[in-house]
Amino acid sequence: MMPATESDLMQFLASLGITVTMHRHAPVFTVEDARAHRGEIPGGHCKCLFVRDKKKRRLLAVVDEERRVDLDGLAAAAGMGRMSFSSADSLMDMLGVVPGSVTPFALINARVAEGEEPPLLVVLDKAMMAHELLNYHPLHNAATVTIRREDLVAFIRACGFEPMIVDLDTEITH
Repeated sequence: MMPATESDLMQFLASLGITVTMHRHAPVFTVEDARAHRGEIPGGHCKCLFVRDKKKRRLLAVVDEERRVDLDGLAAAAGMGRMSFSSADSLMDMLGVVPGSVTPFALINARVAEGEEPPLLVVLDKAMMAHELLNYHPLHNAATVTIRREDLVAFIRACGFEPMIVDLDTEITH
């Protein structure tokens, strides 16, 4: 099956009654690129990590862009084994995006039917969730979408996932 497009994503969000704001910019590949090209967009700016443990269990961590993530601590908080980054092929197979475009919106490509076991765990950074508005790529890295935090959670649940909100400042020890 072909991965969802930005248009598919916008239609799905609209079907859920979720309104977002689209901000176009040059393609960005790092947090530094994003800061240089996105301009002044209100809200929390975020990054996503797609990782796996040795048992090949996958996790999508959605965190504030400033956060340095301790993968061992994240694994412990999520009840998983030692983590490493998933391959680009795995990222495309499961979430339908390429490195540099990882986003919680990619869960549209991993939707789970009711009663099915989700293929990955979704972890949201509690500090990131303190922002009323959050910003993510819309399945590619040449735009940023602003969404309300409650709508992000509604979107994730509509894709069949129950996000785990983790306080990475207290639940992860270094």
